[in-house]
Amino acid sequence: MTLDRERRVFEQPDAPRSGEPEAEVTLAFEDNRYASLVFGLYDQHLAKIERRLGVSCFANGNHVTLKGRSESCEHARRVLEILYGRVQLGQNVGLGDVDGAIQESARQGSLFPEAEPGRAVFEQISTRRRGPVRARNLAQDLYLRALKRHELVFAEGPAGTGKTWLAVGHAVSLLEQGAVERIILSRPAVEAGERLGFLPGDMREKVDPYLRPIYDGLHDFMDPRMVERGIQTGMIEVAPLAFMRGRTLTKACVLLDEAQNATSMQMKMFLTRLGDGSRMIVNGDPSQTDLPPGQKSGLSEAIALLSNIEGVGRVKFAEGDVVRHDLVRQIVGAYEAAGRDKAKPREP
Repeated sequence: MTLDRERRVFEQPDAPRSGEPEAEVTLAFEDNRYASLVFGLYDQHLAKIERRLGVSCFANGNHVTLKGRSESCEHARRVLEILYGRVQLGQNVGLGDVDGAIQESARQGSLFPEAEPGRAVFEQISTRRRGPVRARNLAQDLYLRALKRHELVFAEGPAGTGKTWLAVGHAVSLLEQGAVERIILSRPAVEAGERLGFLPGDMREKVDPYLRPIYDGLHDFMDPRMVERGIQTGMIEVAPLAFMRGRTLTKACVLLDEAQNATSMQMKMFLTRLGDGSRMIVNGDPSQTDLPPGQKSGLSEAIALLSNIEGVGRVKFAEGDVVRHDLVRQIVGAYEAAGRDKAKPREP
């Protein structure tokens, strides 16, 4: 990456004295096309950086000038350099990637203050179709590290945090590397309040409505023809949780999604399917259980019982780790706040 930097620190006579002088940093990117992708359509990426970091960004061609507190300008500079490095590699950059770069650059600044521009701090996975995919926040970074280190990983947290998508990407990368010979995708077939009735069709057609998010992830990371061929040859297997009983799964990456809807007995059955050379990933959101009232979720029980066992990883996502639309984060936060209010004891 080639870019020029100019940095000036100056005192603003009319500015409130906060103990830190105002700074001005100018970046000049070598390629105008890449710079425009970094800045975003109508400079929307720069606008997000302004809101999140409290700086002012002024773009002119392939130049951008940052004004604000010295620390904030340095943070914004690292963000822009990370995004420019990704664009140079042919990766798409969206508003979610800007959020990720902001968190990664904060981590970079604390761990490697003198690091070269765009140094990868967060963990990443890579597949042939998608290329490198980097974690967007600390929770995702811990998740990817746990997936690479442990044979069994539990991930719990709200919708929109990337649990399923990253798990599918990790499974595809293991398959392409030859670390496993097949991918097995499973989900409890529990209706989320709707009565779907006795669905027609073969096994795959009956299960498809429950596993559509996993299929979407597969098509993101694999060529659609390879997905179909993998399903036909058994290299990729899709099965409801109830059909896992009695099996021993060797040399496979096994993903159980929506695990909060598994009963205690189903969870025990599933976890004891683990065979030689296999990996298991168990994802769910304990706050969205669709089990009948009074029935305990197998996910919560398994996490409580197994988290301290060597070889078992656990990652907990929170409201702030949502990587979908900004509104999703606010929606999740509103529901969590309402739940906390309901749980508070009322004064007599």
